[in-house]
Amino acid sequence: MVTWEANVRLTAWVEGRLQGVGFRWWVRSRALELGLAGFAENLADGRVKVVAEGASGRCRELLALLTEGSDGGEGSIGRDGAGGGLPWPGLSRRPGRVTRVAHRWADAAGNMSGFAER
Repeated sequence: MVTWEANVRLTAWVEGRLQGVGFRWWVRSRALELGLAGFAENLADGRVKVVAEGASGRCRELLALLTEGSDGGEGSIGRDGAGGGLPWPGLSRRPGRVTRVAHRWADAAGNMSGFAER
């Protein structure tokens, strides 16, 4: 039986030590593996903004990867675990150090294709 999931838009603001460690590359790789469209971009305040569109379950999987190791919570999730590493092929561990993820759900606009690093 085929089940159809509604397409949604996930916007996540990820805080921590993320810039210059391959984090956007890692997000792009995971998003493409999940079949999502969107982008990951560095913000001037050091956060990374992630916008992803696709099936609801796949977007939730990406959010879980972004917040892996957290204590849960809705809309804002903290994490104190370490990452580390460089963007080598096959890197599965999240690079950098995520301390907090805030996110918002919306209807998909449907105007994105591929997944870009900005």
